[in-house]
Amino acid sequence: MRDETASLIPSPEAESTPAQDAQILAFPDAGERRLRLALRRLDDALEEQRAAVAEFRAQIASLNTAMTGLGQSAETLKTNLAAAAEDTARAQAEALRLQATAEAMSRLA
Repeated sequence: MRDETASLIPSPEAESTPAQDAQILAFPDAGERRLRLALRRLDDALEEQRAAVAEFRAQIASLNTAMTGLGQSAETLKTNLAAAAEDTARAQAEALRLQATAEAMSRLA
């Protein structure tokens, strides 16, 4: 009498055949994952830096406009102060002339 359970148990030769046909999928290496993550973070950081540089340039342009306005205001102030100095010098000369006239009139009186 033959044992039929023995035929149901696979032999080592039968198991090796399907394994040879199977494809082994390589899982991503931890180093590759870290590299991809680092590259994504670098891309994000570069994008943030681009935005920061653009904002910096806009602020520099704004500062340039403000400095130009300040320079123009300083020139206007300089012109006005020069005119005021001339007016003051004329007023002083006129005051001295009037003082001399008043002294001359007081001597005559």
